[in-house]
Amino acid sequence: MQQRTSYSATPLYSADGTLCDIEISVGTRRWKMLGAAGAPRELSILVSSPARDAAALLPVFIGSGTGIAIRKFMESYDGPLAVVDKEPDIADHTGIRQHVLARAGSVWIDSDSADDALRRLTLWQTANGAAPLRAMLNPAWLRLDRSYYAAVHEAVTASEKADFWGKVAYPRFQSTTPRILLITSQYFLMGEVVAALNRMQVPYELLALDDDSLGQNEFVERLLKAVVSFRPDFALTINHLGVDREGVLTDLLARLQLPLASWFVDNPHLILYMYKRLVSPWTALFTWDADNLESLRRLGFAHVFHLPLGTDVTRFVPLQNPDASHPLRADVSFVGNSMVYKVAQRMKAGRFPAVMLRSYKTVAAGFSNSDERCVRTYLEQARPDIFAAYLQLPASEQRLAYETMITWEATRQYRNSCVRQTLAFHPLIVGDKGWRTALRHEPATWRAHSELSYYTDLPWFYPLCTINFNCTSKQMKGAVNQRVFDVPACGAFLLTNKRKQMDELFEPGKEVIFYSEPDEAPELIRFYLKNSAARAKVVAAARSRILAAHTYEHRLRQLMNDMRTAFGRP
Repeated sequence: MQQRTSYSATPLYSADGTLCDIEISVGTRRWKMLGAAGAPRELSILVSSPARDAAALLPVFIGSGTGIAIRKFMESYDGPLAVVDKEPDIADHTGIRQHVLARAGSVWIDSDSADDALRRLTLWQTANGAAPLRAMLNPAWLRLDRSYYAAVHEAVTASEKADFWGKVAYPRFQSTTPRILLITSQYFLMGEVVAALNRMQVPYELLALDDDSLGQNEFVERLLKAVVSFRPDFALTINHLGVDREGVLTDLLARLQLPLASWFVDNPHLILYMYKRLVSPWTALFTWDADNLESLRRLGFAHVFHLPLGTDVTRFVPLQNPDASHPLRADVSFVGNSMVYKVAQRMKAGRFPAVMLRSYKTVAAGFSNSDERCVRTYLEQARPDIFAAYLQLPASEQRLAYETMITWEATRQYRNSCVRQTLAFHPLIVGDKGWRTALRHEPATWRAHSELSYYTDLPWFYPLCTINFNCTSKQMKGAVNQRVFDVPACGAFLLTNKRKQMDELFEPGKEVIFYSEPDEAPELIRFYLKNSAARAKVVAAARSRILAAHTYEHRLRQLMNDMRTAFGRP
């Protein structure tokens, strides 16, 4: 890539004191921007772009020159314009920057990066009616930094030639089955979504985010191409993946009038916390936890829906002949993370003051036992001493790290207390090495196994266990987790903790068996270990309900209907 030219700029004045030219010096070479040709040389860039065309175009000056052309253009054009110019030494002499910025809606873009300059141009374009751009290049600027100004000129010229915004102004939701643009990643749920859409024969296109090196401009370019070629009715992402914190994608989708559905299957507040520009009338949030509905609406989102988790019943299927002699066969098993290392990682990342470190276990215990769903609100109401320290944290990333640490520590404490209730039954605990630390003082009555793959291992593992024990994370105090659907789907028995939203999904005592407090678990374990007929009856009822109401096809059908209701036009 060509390096930027190192130069100096010297203003030249006429006898009456007005600026008449600027001399550029590069080493021993010198040249005048206007030279003997004078003002007509710079004004020539207007010949192919007269002001009369500006009603349908957004003018973009690439290089400000001496300001003669821009001033002449503005005499007959009263709309907004953009100038891309990162040469402050020249602009300071001409005074043209202040003249441009005095015009309402106009912008001066001085980004050092061409990619960032184009991003800012796109934002300006969308804010001003999204008309095509018209490039006016000052050739002298190519001598200053050819790679930068040529790249900007090429992109703006391409925008001028292609009526992009006309191509994307197609009506949405015109067919019975919508077309979905999937903003994808390696997140586990997207595989299930793709498989379900295939089974439902719903047309979709993938916009992958798998490459960590993918730049923002490249992602936006791929998105725009997909919108033109595929013509989706809406875009779908999981946990806001692909939505940048600065709001570029949100603004762009709003300009496109392309609705975005974001399905949160983790705590949305721990994710949305980091976003500066969240709210858009073209964004719909779906949350697996109904407790989040009101708090998300309070953030300003107009379209908020409850969409529980589900399961892929083509993956989680009953085993015909479970291997009774398999080394992982167990009367009682638990699958889950100890949260020991997760808490430690957040603690290290946050670098919290001593007052917050000394109290984090008691704060987490209080949060766990409260009805409050948000750590910040809990601190404000119940721990004003820690809340004051929390507010003093210098960065939002630290506050997020603290809220996450408290949530995970609350989960660690609760999960530990639940799992301990199973130890008398010689359980198999599948998870991270933190369990060896968490249970190091307990008798060696339990077996440990490393983490199993969700996709390749758990579907055959669950049926090997007489009782699959479950306890839900404290990031969701009312919702049920994935195992409530997966375990019965593959014909296995589940004992889980009570969740308030459980009754809306399953019939208690018939389709789901739960304990309200950890110390209730042992009695239930004893009963169902001895009563195979009772277990089988619950499993059959639960699986029947799942097949009828809780597959990913059911979830996606609901999501599509909600998007049509929110954004479809009669």
